[in-house]
Amino acid sequence: MADLDPAALRRWPDVEAENLFAYDAADRLLLATAEPLLAGLDGAAIAVVNDHYGALTLSLAARGLTGVRVHQDPLSGELALANNAKSLGLGGYRQHPLGPEMFEGVRLVLLQLPRSLDALEEIAGWIAHSAAPDVVVLAAGRLKHMTKAMNDVLGTAFGKVTAGLARQKARVLTATGPAPAASSRFPLEESHDVGLPAALRLVAFGGTFGGAKLDVGTRFLLPLLDGARDCRTAVDLGCGNGTIAAYLALRRPGLQVIATDQSASAVASTQATAEANGVAGRITVRRDDGLSGLADGSAELIVLNPPFHIGNAVHAGIALKLFADAGRVLASGGELWTVWNSHLGYRPALQRLVGPTRQVARNPKFTVTVSVREG
Repeated sequence: MADLDPAALRRWPDVEAENLFAYDAADRLLLATAEPLLAGLDGAAIAVVNDHYGALTLSLAARGLTGVRVHQDPLSGELALANNAKSLGLGGYRQHPLGPEMFEGVRLVLLQLPRSLDALEEIAGWIAHSAAPDVVVLAAGRLKHMTKAMNDVLGTAFGKVTAGLARQKARVLTATGPAPAASSRFPLEESHDVGLPAALRLVAFGGTFGGAKLDVGTRFLLPLLDGARDCRTAVDLGCGNGTIAAYLALRRPGLQVIATDQSASAVASTQATAEANGVAGRITVRRDDGLSGLADGSAELIVLNPPFHIGNAVHAGIALKLFADAGRVLASGGELWTVWNSHLGYRPALQRLVGPTRQVARNPKFTVTVSVREG
């Protein structure tokens, strides 16, 4: 990795554990593949997408390249990159939202492949639309997370896609010859019957988990929220496509909702969902690392369908982090309503991190609990 020691990188403020790492074989292979292409390029002609914790960006910075454009959908990735840059005395990169300015005139893109094909399609579309005609896209991933469909998706935006040899259980796809589409499919939109007077319209950009679909666990949770405490404000923690925030605002006309997610795509999707359902005036959407932007004891009601993935890794740490955040932010008597896959057995953790927890409902797959903050 150029002159960067990858062992010096941390994941913080994302979850840290012995089996979770700040870099992987795909980072190393991507940088090795890019090496001969870097000659003669200045940093402003390079874009880095989905750099998990800074291994790609800071390796380029260690070579003296400045002005590299960076897009990371999760806020935890941005913060980890900034923390690592500060600790290593590196910098000079520029963060950008996903869109035309991220790729305008770019000639080399280093991309860690996303889990979602929709996310990959949206990213590839923006590159093809805005980058230089001779742009080279190097897209890497671990073999266990890659599928032939990724080649096909890249092939919708580029004339040529080739797969490199696998090394250390990672592979790089190379895409050239951008072929901009006349229009994009994104954002996606679907309507769902959830027992409201009108269908709930969900809107989602490519990087939003689950797209514009109604999550099965969330569908189970929604009607049960009528039993949640009366309050003036509520928090949709990990708002995704905005289902819970929009439902609460529509179901309770006097309610103000704060919707938070660390994903830039999810924040844009929730805002679009709020607008599509006519409740944007009562939903405040924030990109946040959990609930770090909310004060202790400030919330009356928090609703959460916790994720169980951190990137491509299945790990309970992210749910525990969100439970702890909810416990800190809830006021005395405040409630956390949670839906979770029953086999995960979260109730002891909820009781420890939030407060007394009771089961509200259970079906063959999901459990809904309410935890009450005491004292």
